[in-house]
Amino acid sequence: MSRYVLMLAALSALLGPVAGDGRTLVLLDNMNIRDTHSLFFRSLADRGFDLSFKTADDPSLSLIKYGQFLYEHLIIFAPSVEDFGGNINVETITSFIDGGGNVLVAANSDIGDPLRELGSECGIEFDEEKTAHTVIVADPENLLKAPTIVGTPTNKPILFKGVGMVADPENPLVLDILTGSSTSYSFFPDRPIAQYPHAVGKNTLLIAGLQARNNARVVFSGSMLFFSDAFFNSAVQKATPGSQRMHEETGNMELAEALSRWVFKEAGVLRVGAVTHRKVGESTPPAAYTITDLVEYSVVIEMLSEGRWVPFNGDDIQLEFVRIDPFVRTYLKKKGVKYSVQFTLPDVYGVFQFKVSVRPLQHTQYDRFIPSAYPYYASVFSMMGGLFFFSIVFLHMKEKEKTD
Repeated sequence: MSRYVLMLAALSALLGPVAGDGRTLVLLDNMNIRDTHSLFFRSLADRGFDLSFKTADDPSLSLIKYGQFLYEHLIIFAPSVEDFGGNINVETITSFIDGGGNVLVAANSDIGDPLRELGSECGIEFDEEKTAHTVIVADPENLLKAPTIVGTPTNKPILFKGVGMVADPENPLVLDILTGSSTSYSFFPDRPIAQYPHAVGKNTLLIAGLQARNNARVVFSGSMLFFSDAFFNSAVQKATPGSQRMHEETGNMELAEALSRWVFKEAGVLRVGAVTHRKVGESTPPAAYTITDLVEYSVVIEMLSEGRWVPFNGDDIQLEFVRIDPFVRTYLKKKGVKYSVQFTLPDVYGVFQFKVSVRPLQHTQYDRFIPSAYPYYASVFSMMGGLFFFSIVFLHMKEKEKTD
């Protein structure tokens, strides 16, 4: 289970409800791809997606009209496109992602500049042109350990033929969904290796994903054949030495369906219901908390499952109490339909991210006498006593009169 960190300032924005189906624009190199990849498109149509098929250079293409997006999702199965038609370009697609749209991109060794540029915008770098792989039998062990994204684990090998990718190491939002083996590399297959390859070992990405901070999702596959009927129905045998078992089908179909469910927000979508915070023992939150108050925070989290919102079950949900850096980080525990935790506010005042103020103690809330201050109390009272006796002596002292 992946870790869900609840950043209290933007909780509802990150985990808001999202539709899992809708209008989908499918851009193709040519209309024959609709037939060669019919099983994949049929699975989407059966799940309620409204697919609009167009060639990538169609002059009537449009994603935005009158400031509104015409589609919820975009599929690009046009790796060789050099210029999109209509008013679609890389800037339009990135704006679509920034607006919360979801994108599925499939490439191959003939990848054009627009998809390279789109990958760079999302933290993905494709290998050089014409670096076509041999047909790779990928071991399912190389999949990301996240059933929400890749589905239920199986032992079926995965067929792949296309181009390798590498992820930007400084982009924490990129997901390595399917990697090459430790002995893999990406280079021109018909040339001797005279320089260090673009990608080597586990750094070679075959399928990568991105979940943006606005909850938009993008998946890049280096192989368009990965989604084809031929790879879905092909018999395959693991490439590991000594493997004798022949699988009647590859794991491509199950993985492709799981990826499409995730990228189009049919899976892995959470929303937040009632959020409450208060001092322990009280029923309503105060206008401002005081340092070292014992506070209880609770939240209702639901998950989208088969079109219905159901209670989410997780044991790794974290709460962070943040000013600039987290001052408190703890796990939420499930109690009924809510997740809640009690914690003591830090002895630091300021504006923290429940979006509330934590103030210092008022003068009436301090202890009247602090044991560590007893020496100061003694010095004060000794000075007062000394001044009192000095005053008495000074007032009653009478100088002797001088005599001639």
